[in-house]
Amino acid sequence: MMIVTTEFIGGAELEMLGLVRGSTIQTVNFVRDFGASLKTLVGGELKNYTEMMDKARAIATDRMIQEAGMMGADAVVGVRYATSGIMQSAAEVIAYGTAVKIKNKADR
Repeated sequence: MMIVTTEFIGGAELEMLGLVRGSTIQTVNFVRDFGASLKTLVGGELKNYTEMMDKARAIATDRMIQEAGMMGADAVVGVRYATSGIMQSAAEVIAYGTAVKIKNKADR
């Protein structure tokens, strides 16, 4: 399935099917969280949190794609991501966009 951040797919006639989204809430374990709090004293990248957010984006994207597939979509356009803190050390990631059917597939 094609996933794009643009509102169109070059040369394609699109039939809009509707909003699709996927989300997850992720956290790191206590030991890693404690280590990250110590890292804030000296600065630098919090690699455990970077990995957590990468995993969360992948899960949210997969769930969005599954929802689009259930609608019979060929692609999702206008894809965006949003994050929010739920509680200390936990974040929600949501991926959303518009599921579309490509009407002129034979031309592509």
